[in-house]
Parts: sequence; C-alpha cells; structure tokens
Amino acid sequence: MLKKPATRANILMLITAMIWGSTFLGQNIAMNDMGPFIFSGIRFLLGSIVLLLILLLYIKQRKLTLSQIFPQKTIIGGILLGIILTLGINLQQIGIQYTTITNSGFITGLYVILVPIIGLFVKQKTNKGTWLGAILATIGMGLLTITNHLTINLGDLITLISAFAWAFHVLLAGFLVTRYDPIAVAFIQCLVCASISILIAIPTEGLNIHFTTPTVLAILFTGIISVAISFTLQLIAQQDAVPSHAAIILSLEAVFAAICGALFLHESLTARGYVGCGLMFAGMIIAQIWQDKKTE
Repeated sequence: MLKKPATRANILMLITAMIWGSTFLGQNIAMNDMGPFIFSGIRFLLGSIVLLLILLLYIKQRKLTLSQIFPQKTIIGGILLGIILTLGINLQQIGIQYTTITNSGFITGLYVILVPIIGLFVKQKTNKGTWLGAILATIGMGLLTITNHLTINLGDLITLISAFAWAFHVLLAGFLVTRYDPIAVAFIQCLVCASISILIAIPTEGLNIHFTTPTVLAILFTGIISVAISFTLQLIAQQDAVPSHAAIILSLEAVFAAICGALFLHESLTARGYVGCGLMFAGMIIAQIWQDKKTE
C-alpha cells in the first residue's frame, strides 16, 4: 500500500499532468496573435502575480518574515530553476508553431526517460528497465517524427531539445523542494521566466499583440491555471516523490495533449504515428514500473 504522502504526491502530479496536457491547446491558440516569447512572458507574469498574492497570504498566516521565506539559497535555486524553465517553455512554445500539439506532447514526455539517464551523471542509480524504456521511447519517437524521406520536422526537433530542459527542471526541482519552501521557489522561477521571456521578446518580436477573445482566454488559463497552480502543485508534490517517479506521472501530459488535439483541433495520427506513440508510452511505463519493483 502507498503511504499517504506518496498518494497525495501522485494525485497532485496527475492533476498537474492533466493541466499541462490541456495547456498545449492554449499555447497553440495564442500563436495566432503573438510571438512565443511575449506569450510566455505575459502568462508567467500573470502567474507570478497570482503566486505573489498566495505567498503574501501564506506569509501572513504563518507569521513569517521575508528573510525566512526567501533565504539566499532559495533565491539562488529559484533563479537557476527559472532559467531552465525559460529555456524549456520557450523552446516548446517555438516548436509548437511547426508541429501538432499531439507530437509536441509526446516528444516533451521523453523527459521521463531523460531524467534517470541524466541522473547517472549525478550518481543516481538506474537499471535495465530504464534502458529498455529508453530504447522503446527512442524507436517510438522515430516512428512519430521522422518522415519517409528520413527527415525530422523542425518543430519536433526543437521540442526534443526542450525535453532535455524539462528533464533538468524535474531533477533540480526535486532537489530544491526537499530543502526550501516550494511556494517561494515556484514564485521565483515564474518571475525569472517572465522577466527573461519579456526581455527577449521586446527586441525580437516587439509588443505587437492582438487580444482576441480566444487569446485572452488562453492567457488566463495558461497563466493562472497552468503557471500559478500546476507548477506549484508540481513542486509541492515533488517533496514526496523521487524525480524518476515524478517524471513518469507528469509525462502523462502527452496523453492529455493528444486528447485535446483530437477533440478541439481535429488532429489525427497515421498508423505509424499511433505505433510510435504507443512505444513511447510503453517505454515510459516500463522504465518506472521496473524501477519501482527494484526499489520497493
């Protein structure tokens, strides 16, 4: 039987995965009216404002001081996490302009394999299940993304690079939230991501934004629900979950992204694409199940 903290962590991460998966839809819609960097900047700025309000109530309720909630190591860790988040979210946002949200969701989900592999370099143990999962996921990604002419879609390639950033994000988040306040870390990382994204957007994209109804709704959903709520839930949940376990549950965002793509954008896959997605998902599951049997 799972212990209560682990059960809570699994539920919170599943909710996070559902939100992240549906966020791909908002990301896709917003690209009709603005560039990727300004969109990331606006939604993470909105998320930061919401988190600031939550943080102020949290500080007041617990009678804490700013120095207690924001010690130097929390600030440094939050800034580093924010830089990695900026890289991951913007590469993903750029990539989604050139691929489907189904492909984007599944390729992003490859961080579930990358987390334990990168963990080898920081002396985290891995096993045969992880390697089998990695092989299946790699073959699956190839079937999903490589064309008959042996080329890979630009959006898929950019999204694959973002998956590495997400892997580092999960690993570093797991380290930070077991030592520092997760809400404080969440606020700092989101504020850093908003600031860097806007600074990049001003010279590269300008502030040319068309606030249509779909775009406003996309900003509100991705800013409040996805940024302020889901990223905070992720960090709270990772207090009670090892990074590899967190990665497998969070990677289910790929499934929810595919569902949203089919329901709202009428996206579909070829038979080879479905096989590819199936192999990727099987690789994700095998990597975690095998590891659990070894560790429990």
